Amino acid sequence: MPITTSELVNNLSSSRRDFLKACTIAAAALGLSEAMIPRLVEAAANPQRPPVVWLHFQECTGCTESLVRGSHPDIARLILDIISLDYHETLMAAAGHQAEQQLQATLEKYPGKYLCVVEGGIPTKDNGIYCKIGGRTAMEILAEVAAKSAAVIAIGNCATYGGIQAADPNPTGAVGVWDLVHDVPVVNVAGCPPNPISFLGTVLHYLTFKRLPPTDKLGRPLFAYGRKIHDQCERRAHFDEGRYAEQFGDAGHLAGYCLYKVGCKGPATFSNCPAVRFNDVGVWPVGVGHGCIGCTEPGFWDTMTPFYERLPGIEIPGGRGIVTSADSAGKKILGIAGAAVGIHAVVGIGKRILKGKSDEDK
Repeated sequence: MPITTSELVNNLSSSRRDFLKACTIAAAALGLSEAMIPRLVEAAANPQRPPVVWLHFQECTGCTESLVRGSHPDIARLILDIISLDYHETLMAAAGHQAEQQLQATLEKYPGKYLCVVEGGIPTKDNGIYCKIGGRTAMEILAEVAAKSAAVIAIGNCATYGGIQAADPNPTGAVGVWDLVHDVPVVNVAGCPPNPISFLGTVLHYLTFKRLPPTDKLGRPLFAYGRKIHDQCERRAHFDEGRYAEQFGDAGHLAGYCLYKVGCKGPATFSNCPAVRFNDVGVWPVGVGHGCIGCTEPGFWDTMTPFYERLPGIEIPGGRGIVTSADSAGKKILGIAGAAVGIHAVVGIGKRILKGKSDEDK
């Protein structure tokens, strides 16, 4: 059945609203004011969409899977309106030698102009023979594609820091992108997988300001990784008060208490997970009762495991926490106020006595 004019107008209006919503969410994630939203919209709507070459190496494709399920923007809008995804093994129609021809054509047509996105770790042991595509190693492909790009976005913990492939004993010598690429800007959108908004925000920042966003010492964009999960968590008040789930399923767990004692790595993990939820679901792992596993941190498979044992070196608030009961607090406040009044009265009496003596001396 052909689409009616009314349906077409409604679809276009809805599409426009979704597009503006995506830009607004990205602006909020970037920490930009409302005044910057039109500029983001203009950059995202520019018909000169930046070519993107997306490389896959040692990974599970989970980062692409997460992005495909993104809602702001959805994958169609990301590919068709914001970027030009010229090469992506999982999403492109071409395969085999045709796909490799497309890759080479993009490199030749847009030297120094395309964005290189890398998903997956890069094996370096034995000259990188443990990951080959089209007869070339991941090391060779990355060296060629990254060198001709305008910038590199490493997406996911595998591409940023090596991921599970780099976990001890790291038999393939897997590393992250920034261990090998040094001549072009690299930004690490870490996570297993990262939130699609963190990737979108990075792309829109680049399109709007013609540079990658500011990063921390680990190469992660500060707008998404500038604060600890622990400092943004809705369970933080329970931590401060010394209220914990001692084991999964106990009364504290069911009451929504802090998950530190059952292994939550939030106190040592930097990410925006509590503030920016995944794909309109409205929840996140800690919110539904599972502790953070620290997946945005380097080497988390080694440093954060066992996942269900508490982190060492975290000071647990003692006693009754930092907030007392209302009744106890009220009594203390009244006591302090009473003491202050008493001190004030004593000081006043003292002043009068001294004044009296001074008058007598006159």
